[in-house]
Amino acid sequence: MELRLLPGIQSPADLKALSVDQLPELAAEIRHAICEQVSRSGGHLAPNLGVVELTIALHYVFDFGYDRLLFDVGHQCYPHKLLTGRFDLLDRLRQSDGMAGFPEPRESSYDLFSVGHAGTAISTAVGMARGDLLKGEACSAENPDGRHVVSIIGDASIVNGVAMEGLNNAGTLDRQFLVVLNDNGMSIAKPQGAVAGYFDRLRTSGTYRAVKRAAQDVMAQIPGGSTLRDMSHRLSEMAKDAVCEDAWFEKFGHLTIGPIDGHDLPTLVDMLMTVKDINRPIVLHAHTVKGKGYEFSEGDATTFHSPKPFEVNGCRVELKSSGRSFTSAFSDALLDMMEQDKSVVACTAAMPDGTGVKKALDTYPDRVWDTGICESHAMDMMAGLAKTGYKPFFAVYSTFLQRAFDQAFQEVSLQGLPVRLCLDRAGLVGGDGAVHHGFCDISLLRVLPKAALIAPMDEASLRASLEFMRTYDEGLSAVRYPRDDVSDRFSNQPCPPFELGRARGLRVHDNPDIAILGFGVMALTGMDAAERLGKEAVVDVYDARFAKPVDKELIKGLLERKIPIITIEDHGIHGGFGAAVIEAATEMDLDTSLVHRMALPDAWIYQGSRTGQLEEAGLDLDSVVETIQTCLQKTTKASPAAQAVATHR
Repeated sequence: MELRLLPGIQSPADLKALSVDQLPELAAEIRHAICEQVSRSGGHLAPNLGVVELTIALHYVFDFGYDRLLFDVGHQCYPHKLLTGRFDLLDRLRQSDGMAGFPEPRESSYDLFSVGHAGTAISTAVGMARGDLLKGEACSAENPDGRHVVSIIGDASIVNGVAMEGLNNAGTLDRQFLVVLNDNGMSIAKPQGAVAGYFDRLRTSGTYRAVKRAAQDVMAQIPGGSTLRDMSHRLSEMAKDAVCEDAWFEKFGHLTIGPIDGHDLPTLVDMLMTVKDINRPIVLHAHTVKGKGYEFSEGDATTFHSPKPFEVNGCRVELKSSGRSFTSAFSDALLDMMEQDKSVVACTAAMPDGTGVKKALDTYPDRVWDTGICESHAMDMMAGLAKTGYKPFFAVYSTFLQRAFDQAFQEVSLQGLPVRLCLDRAGLVGGDGAVHHGFCDISLLRVLPKAALIAPMDEASLRASLEFMRTYDEGLSAVRYPRDDVSDRFSNQPCPPFELGRARGLRVHDNPDIAILGFGVMALTGMDAAERLGKEAVVDVYDARFAKPVDKELIKGLLERKIPIITIEDHGIHGGFGAAVIEAATEMDLDTSLVHRMALPDAWIYQGSRTGQLEEAGLDLDSVVETIQTCLQKTTKASPAAQAVATHR
């Protein structure tokens, strides 16, 4: 497709120069540009294709250089970025020098929050609405030229508890406040719960078809009601585009309009123009199709929610293959475990495909649940299952764990319940960037008494860790693993079972110069570094396995012999595995100056490749080798050969 309009959109002012009749052509170009780029780089496809018309209409009607636009589930922001002068960044989507995959204030003043977690937009919008009121800048009956506030929420995040809290408080606002509900009938996977069922019924019931009749009495009671009535002759689907007095959102104090067709640009523009200045909270309920515009993404919006690079070959779409991922390894291990132990149950929060739970969900639908975007509820539900004697496994991205930390503390750990957490995407996640890095799960969970915190280095140790967790009944347990492929480096060796607080020696000598304690996959980087040094230094390498409890016997044995320790982890440096090693050494009155920590720095790391991010964090192979050299240079324990090499470098 030739792009005639999109390259000329350097700001929303250029968009407003187009006629309404030109907007569908622009929408088609935006879809084409996004699909072409995501096919090359990967990224969020279906959610962005579904909001193209909504985003165009919002920028056509409002001035978000002055007004406020807040995104919920920020992965639907690509059209917004293309309309706000970032077309030239699209070809480097999710790369360090290109367009972030989520709203990013460093990138543009049109992005108000860096956001990648669901449920937040309404609450932050309420805060900005109140701030504008305090400053006298809010759009209200007294100040019609003030700032408007709009939040767009979708992919079923409206069912998130924080979104409900925001709706409840927003209902008390005495000013303009618009919530655009992008109701695409989907979450990241199929939406779950009673609220999702309500929206399904609304789209297909008589309520949907008869809202025009229900609207007449309500419109007479609101500012702008006569305008709404006068619009009826201009709107082809007025039965959809009217106020519904019996809407669920009315209970939160919001006037509710819709459902309307979220892909009908003239209707969207007319409706937004009409409700733009109404001086009260409003929900505009727009029905959209996730993956709109391409048969393959409309037909399989879950697969194309955030696909890897892909190729379209006629009627076939082929996702580019890679190695076997930790997620796939977990998926098979969970299924095997559930087959062997009928007391094992599992859940995920809207991520059955992303966490690998889908196989188990399809095989054991009575023992596996998808709660929707409700991590706090999921944690408490698992606590309830543990209380009844089951063995619950909660599969969740590390970055979303913190949304349920209060429940992990109160309902799980404080009760001494053995809930098992399976933390996918731990550490650095690549293109999704700072909003999705799993950098604080150890520091959060390590404060909980009797918690067992584990990291496997490969598929065999992942299976062994899950088996340990299955029988660990003293309290909460958690296993963390990265968004990466599993290594087959040790596939020809038997994997010893996990023992609480015991490390596994991978490379052990009688009198080493230095010892590496690698947590999770970082143990493999430690092996690579030891092998690169060869005979230049005698390096022991251990798969630490546990961040809580750490292997005190190993630490004591090394430090009493004055052998320096380097800890390596893809977790934040504060409160992580290395901190636990230092604390253990302190408790045993050992020399902590011999412990050197390598971890994620106390700084944000933005989008890019996982390899590049590891290098930026100083956790790549070259950095590990350099750290070993520096430590050997500083210690009198180093062998003469190692000292000579360190000095030479």
